[in-house]
Amino acid sequence: MNQPLAYVHPGAKIAKNVVIEPFTTIHNNVVIGEGTWIGSNVTIMEGARIGKNCSIFPGAVISAIPQDKKFNDEDTITEIGDNTTIRECVTINRGTTDRMKTKIGNNCWIMAYCHIAHDCIVGDNCIFSNNSTLAGHINVGDHVVLAGMAAVQQFCSIGNHAFVTGGSLVRKDVPPFVKAAREPLSYVGINSIGLRRRGFSTEKIREIQNIYRILYQQNYNNSQAVAIIEAEMEATPERDEVLEFIKNSQRGIMKGYFSN
Repeated sequence: MNQPLAYVHPGAKIAKNVVIEPFTTIHNNVVIGEGTWIGSNVTIMEGARIGKNCSIFPGAVISAIPQDKKFNDEDTITEIGDNTTIRECVTINRGTTDRMKTKIGNNCWIMAYCHIAHDCIVGDNCIFSNNSTLAGHINVGDHVVLAGMAAVQQFCSIGNHAFVTGGSLVRKDVPPFVKAAREPLSYVGINSIGLRRRGFSTEKIREIQNIYRILYQQNYNNSQAVAIIEAEMEATPERDEVLEFIKNSQRGIMKGYFSN
């Protein structure tokens, strides 16, 4: 470390082999793990908990107070997991009393100008392309890809292995394993390319396709589809994950092919 042109508050806990470039500001009550690189002109504010071997590029602002008028200076945090890359001008706000934290998982790649608002929980191995925006209180699973300029409304959930196309407006929950596109946002198939890349077998991909054919392509309502999937399809982790997501959806799931 030992960068005379950076400001590091004496109360910050910085591992010995962290690199901090010039003109960066690190506030009190910050923890940064081993092997992390902090580029120039980064601002890391109170409550940041940054893991090992992360890369944070110039212009990023981590753990600023929430853009929420109800916030009353509560003692909340921002957690960023290990091996996560945060590119230029990303903003990640800390939590409110709802969850007390905003959390980004391990091995994520958050590209330039993304914004992640207060109380979002993002899983591992996610990719958010340039200008993707999460409003507050959003749940994002593991291995989720948001293409450029996707915008997610507050309190939405996105399931594991989902892919959301560029410029999408996400106003409803996006179930696991699917591709989401069009306006309004709709099911356009399962994320078969992503699933193959992550080692899902042809048989497992076919099983997931069959689940979503019942849900989205056979003109059942959601309750009917869930009942048929439960009755006719063998119980597997993937089947149960889809059913659990639908049953727990607070905003309702996105539309299917034939919805008006």
